[in-house]
Amino acid sequence: MVETQSVDYSSPEYFKKMDAYWRAANYVSVGQLYLKDNPLLRRPLKASDVKVHPIGHWGTIAGQNFIYTHLNRVINKYNLNMFYIEGPGHGGQVMVSNSYLDGSYSEIYPSIKQDEQGMQRLFKQFSFPGGVASHAAPETPGSIHEGGELGYTLSHATGAILDNPDVIAAAVTGDGETETGPLAASWFSNSFINPIHDGAVLPIVNMNGFKISNPTILSRKSDEDLRKYFEGMGWAPIFVEGDDPKVMHPALAKAMDQAIESIQAIQKHARENNDPTQPTWPVIIFRAPKGWTGPKVWDGEPIEGSFRAHQIPIPVDQNHMEHADALTAWLKSYKPDELFDENGTLKPEIRALAPQGEQRMAANPITNGGIAPRDLDLPDYRKYALDNTEHGKQVKQDMIVWSDYLRDLVKKNPNNFRLFGPDETMSNRLYGLFETTNRQWLEPIKNPQDQYMAPSGRIIDSQLSEHQAEGFNEGYTLTGRHGMFASYEAFLRVADSMFTQHFKWLRKANELNWRNKYPSLNVVSTSTSFQQDHNGYTHQDPGILTHLAEKKPEYIREYLPADANSLLAVSPLLFKSKETINVLIASKQPRPQFYSIEEATKLANNGLGIIDWASTDQGSKPDIVIAAAGTEPNMESLAAINILHDHFPELKIRFINVIDLLKLTTPKLDPRGLSDAEFDHYFTKDTPILFAYHGFEGLLRSIFFDRHNHNVLFHGYREEGDITTPFDMRVVNELDRFHLAKDIIMHLPQYADKGASFVQKMDDKLQQHHDYIREYGDDMPEVRDWTWKPLK
Repeated sequence: MVETQSVDYSSPEYFKKMDAYWRAANYVSVGQLYLKDNPLLRRPLKASDVKVHPIGHWGTIAGQNFIYTHLNRVINKYNLNMFYIEGPGHGGQVMVSNSYLDGSYSEIYPSIKQDEQGMQRLFKQFSFPGGVASHAAPETPGSIHEGGELGYTLSHATGAILDNPDVIAAAVTGDGETETGPLAASWFSNSFINPIHDGAVLPIVNMNGFKISNPTILSRKSDEDLRKYFEGMGWAPIFVEGDDPKVMHPALAKAMDQAIESIQAIQKHARENNDPTQPTWPVIIFRAPKGWTGPKVWDGEPIEGSFRAHQIPIPVDQNHMEHADALTAWLKSYKPDELFDENGTLKPEIRALAPQGEQRMAANPITNGGIAPRDLDLPDYRKYALDNTEHGKQVKQDMIVWSDYLRDLVKKNPNNFRLFGPDETMSNRLYGLFETTNRQWLEPIKNPQDQYMAPSGRIIDSQLSEHQAEGFNEGYTLTGRHGMFASYEAFLRVADSMFTQHFKWLRKANELNWRNKYPSLNVVSTSTSFQQDHNGYTHQDPGILTHLAEKKPEYIREYLPADANSLLAVSPLLFKSKETINVLIASKQPRPQFYSIEEATKLANNGLGIIDWASTDQGSKPDIVIAAAGTEPNMESLAAINILHDHFPELKIRFINVIDLLKLTTPKLDPRGLSDAEFDHYFTKDTPILFAYHGFEGLLRSIFFDRHNHNVLFHGYREEGDITTPFDMRVVNELDRFHLAKDIIMHLPQYADKGASFVQKMDDKLQQHHDYIREYGDDMPEVRDWTWKPLK
């Protein structure tokens, strides 16, 4: 990239125009907080011009507008492909104001014209019923980052620039945000950015010194300490500090030039010399007062430069107009008559400072589903299938089988598919992936101590942070590519709020006709509760299923494949889908393999099915319906069926395997849900049901609440566990074959007498198990070596 020569971007005249642009952004930002009419103050302010309840935040706004104005400058000067990620709090006016000034807001929302009437509508809608949020939300042009929760700016930025070599993510973080665990961890993102085939992140710390009512930690550190801090994490800090715009404009311009030229030099060297050595990327530390350019003092206490500037700095609203003159003076301090013409349109010489077309950060295609989004080229999952002609005879590890499919998925999609995780790809048995790719890692590599590390690779799992892995996955997906985040089941819960925020983003974005559709977010839960023999109770928590099922179900999919073929059959549902969060519960341990690829495909596409070879009802009304969702529930249910059939061959059993859990919901909650007639076809209206389930039982109880059949015995995770054997994990939660078989007989009235001895046999087996594992430290051979016995 070369600098454009026709404009002197560092002249006093240019800085004067930039100052006017900044004042316009500040004016529009304050107007959004307070006003609903009289946007240019062309008549005296009256109560009906002001909102009843001004809601929003001021403290971070002017600093961000200043940064945004200077980013526009370097986009023009260096012909950049750049977009903005707004980290600091709820400063939603920043991206709204700047997209309004550059025209992109009006292009998307034609009723918000660039005139006085359009400005009035812009002001009224902000943080107003039926309007727009006070933070950077999906409704905001240029946003890929839900600003409601702090901490993910750098991880989202990094995910966005992976495989986008020409893009720079201007990632503005608040100094309060830097105190969060996720943001603190994300300074290590530079360990994963390859300067040859990835873009760049330019972090800008908007250090205004205060949070809601406390000082920020980093702001109280000296520049010397901050330099040590950032240099120690591999960044080159550039400091800008002050409150005088005449000094700050040339200072930040110089800093921005230095940062951009550093990024370009790094990339030029790496690409021309094919040298992926980890560089030292720049970071800008921008110190300016909180509430900059706003009221200095109110009621004898400082506002600008203090925490008091955080939200609404002066008390003016429709019912309290005593200080309306102060609000008018504040707004007029930006000299709006110098900025907007008689129609209320930004004057052309000021508007000319904004980039044009898709170089406007709010109009950059990367912020609306990606630069060049492509569907994945999927392998045929059937070619990886196991021959399960003899149900349950073959023992395999589902994730090892699946890893061969993923290996070829990577081969067929070398530039738009990545896997993310916290140091668990090998632990999750995804061995096949390493036949075709390494882990991407820019830190020094020490062989033979290290394994599968390289500067370039399709796996990023070398930072022990669920927040980072999920943040990378979200940033990659929101910019049109396809990803997968795999983690131990219990520690997916670390990222619960991230899934919530992503769901909220999808829901709101899907309501906007101008937003493109996003590839689905794929989350893989492994090392599950019912096989935690290494780590025990601390690593048990299948609550991700309940947590996400509480969201609007049309945006959530929860898949529980029972074996490797079922896992393969689910794969197209994951990787072809859009606009959903897909949760996949997968086993990595040796397990019997039950379903043919034809059966698995039917189960995956239908969501559930009656398994004829494990049923004895022969199409008649069953005595008991046994349903299972999950690997261990499926296996234990089948083992229980063997036990029951041996003792009660006359018992009519219907076995149902459920793969797509939320298909069980009603159509009024999810259009995909089974109708009452369909549900009754599987479960009947009154036959006793035993449902063996991978997660917490409350979710199933809520699913059955609206159905006819409430005669259900639920066996799920019951918050029991320890360092013990795999089977004992199921025993202590009463999800084992002996508890299942016993509970069924105890709840069938026709076996009230005959069943007593059977119940005692099951109790004896449980006692035998209890004693055996404490003697030998392993499960009983009859459990460990169990295989399915075909029903006669």
